[in-house]
Amino acid sequence: MYKSIHNESYRKCLKLLREKRIERGITQGLLADKLGVSQGIVSKIETCERRMDIIELKTICDAMGISFVGFVMEVDKIL
Repeated sequence: MYKSIHNESYRKCLKLLREKRIERGITQGLLADKLGVSQGIVSKIETCERRMDIIELKTICDAMGISFVGFVMEVDKIL
């Protein structure tokens, strides 16, 4: 299995996550504040410079007020 953070499936997941953030009117800075991290960390996640794990994904979904399970189901549909 190809494990690069630069594979197409991972990029699609990040694209959807970013779209959800923007749809909700949440800036990277605001999301970073909610997560207790710097805006640079959020930026690095969204641009594939930093890989997030499943726990971080759930925390991000919670911070944006979206269903983690619903998000994963959407990702499954686009992959």
